[in-house]
Amino acid sequence: MQLSRRQKISLASAAVLIALPVTASIVLINMDWNSAKPWLNARASEALGRPFAIEGDLTLTWQQPTTGGKQSWRDYLPWPHLQAKDVRLGNPSAWAGTDDEAQLATVSQLAFSLNPLALLDKKIIIPQLRFDTPQVHLLRNKDGKNNWTFDKQEQPSPWQLELQGVVFSKGTIHLDDDVTKTAMRADVDTIADDARYGIAWKLSGTYHGETVTGGGKAGGVLSLQRQGTPFPIQADMRASGSSVAIEGTLTRPADLAALDVRLKLSGPSMARLYPLTGVLLPETPHFSTEGHLTGTLAPRGGEWVYDKFSGKVGSSDISGKLAFSASTPRKRLTGEVHSRLLQFSDLGPLVGADSSASKKERGVASTQPAGRVLPVETFKTERWTSLDADVRYTADKITRDAELPISKLDTHLVLTDGVLSLMPLNFNVAGGTLTSQIKLDGSGKVIANGIAAELKASARHLHIQQLFPRLPALQASVGEINGDASLSATGNSVATLLGSSNGEVRALINRGSISKLLLEEMGLNIGSVVLAKLSGDKQVKLNCMAADFAVTKGLMRTRQFIVDTDDAVLHIDGTVNLADERLDLTLRPDSKGLRVFSLRSPLYVHGTFSKPDVSVDKGVLALRAGGALALAVVAPVAALLPLVNTGPVEDSECAALLAQARVKPVAPKPGKTVRKVR
Repeated sequence: MQLSRRQKISLASAAVLIALPVTASIVLINMDWNSAKPWLNARASEALGRPFAIEGDLTLTWQQPTTGGKQSWRDYLPWPHLQAKDVRLGNPSAWAGTDDEAQLATVSQLAFSLNPLALLDKKIIIPQLRFDTPQVHLLRNKDGKNNWTFDKQEQPSPWQLELQGVVFSKGTIHLDDDVTKTAMRADVDTIADDARYGIAWKLSGTYHGETVTGGGKAGGVLSLQRQGTPFPIQADMRASGSSVAIEGTLTRPADLAALDVRLKLSGPSMARLYPLTGVLLPETPHFSTEGHLTGTLAPRGGEWVYDKFSGKVGSSDISGKLAFSASTPRKRLTGEVHSRLLQFSDLGPLVGADSSASKKERGVASTQPAGRVLPVETFKTERWTSLDADVRYTADKITRDAELPISKLDTHLVLTDGVLSLMPLNFNVAGGTLTSQIKLDGSGKVIANGIAAELKASARHLHIQQLFPRLPALQASVGEINGDASLSATGNSVATLLGSSNGEVRALINRGSISKLLLEEMGLNIGSVVLAKLSGDKQVKLNCMAADFAVTKGLMRTRQFIVDTDDAVLHIDGTVNLADERLDLTLRPDSKGLRVFSLRSPLYVHGTFSKPDVSVDKGVLALRAGGALALAVVAPVAALLPLVNTGPVEDSECAALLAQARVKPVAPKPGKTVRKVR
């Protein structure tokens, strides 16, 4: 059959249309793609905004796209699949280094497919990028500039890069971060036959100057396009005896955001977490917590929420919610923490008042000198300006080895630019209240490497009977304690703060009873020594006690200090030196009856807080009357003074007693004649 001219032209045109793509495919398959490397390197460098080079062989095969379903004829077109060897990605600018050794990443082999039709729109679309034995070096300088953020150019390239997924194999990642003082290395390897994780990694290096080790696992494919696709991660890191463990997912990896994990924390002290977290936390006993952590991984730390956490600090339970923000000019910690039961001894590490064994466990050297009572462990104020905080803490009940009648603790902690305030710090104690406000300026503006402190405290209606409920002999006691204190000081420990304090302390106890058993329950040495020198133990009816101290540079000097019992009135004069922990008190009793006529002889309390010495005349030692026993009240009152102080004097006898004390001169040193005012 002979074809017409029109048919011949149609067949020729069809043959050409078929021959062109076939010929093009044959040419593309058989051509030397290394000749295209300069063009590809230039286009990738423009899109990435930094040097990119394929220095090894570049080969091409054709493969059907594996992503998505077949919805149009475009989905049936094969895509070029390139394999490039010895690929290098440089740093964005000179600050990170631009020589051959200063590379952001090098890869022994890189494999990826390209959407050919997208090239017509000047788009480089890579559904999946596979790295074999990558070597990555991440850098960040002190100004926060980093080499892993791909910023848009001032004159944007007409070419756009869209990377949809990443697959890792064995390799190494280095991180040098001047912001967090980090020098870290992670060795990555693939995992076989694991349904959840595709790679494992081991970590070593330093963070905030502390040695850090750890490891973990991650998913095999990191999806950068489908932001809802969870990327599984698991990690366990250790530093300074503390550990941080997470397990969960990262669901928006392109934005380094949406981290959703279970977080476990443990260590000898919360303060030891600083090398791992960069968050300033207080000194505590050994602790462990677990909760739900969500957050965003922004370049300077992001936003984090630790919610519904619970755990133990020493023997105390804690729970609550904390939020952390890497804001400027300082990071910020906010939230609420609650304890159902707080062990009183667990508060000791806050001020360095814990035992040597506890200090050793939390990694702090025991510097407490022999014979000293006040804690000398220094506060680490150099870290206070790294964080602002606003945290509320409450406890339902507080206990100690012996039952402590504190039913509730409520405090609001605020740290702003190195100034820490506890306003208020309130307790419900023994049927009454202990309210206080504390301000600690550790910014270094007032005193370098130390604290400028202010304390105001008031105690109201503390019942002696409830204060020591385990003493059966006090069940009939109706005594009540009221008090006030106002002190200011500078120093870098509890000992130096009290040793430099200025202010006043006043206290009032009315209608109670006192005994050696009570002194032992309070853990006071002075009163026990006094009673041992006098006549053993005996209940003494206390009508009233009124004390008023002026405090100057750590020296507490009596302005008035009087004790009224059924047997005698006791006048006390002298000093309590908080700086060197020494006592210098003179006690002069006035008998209320002929049967204790010789109690006019003075009694002297000298020595240190840890080893007080009581000197008593032989005539006083020979008497075992209740009036002498009233001297024991001096010790518990002195011990309570830092915590309590006088409220309104409601008892008329006590009011008269205070009025009498105001006209009584300060006693001279022991051994000198004293003229009493009556």
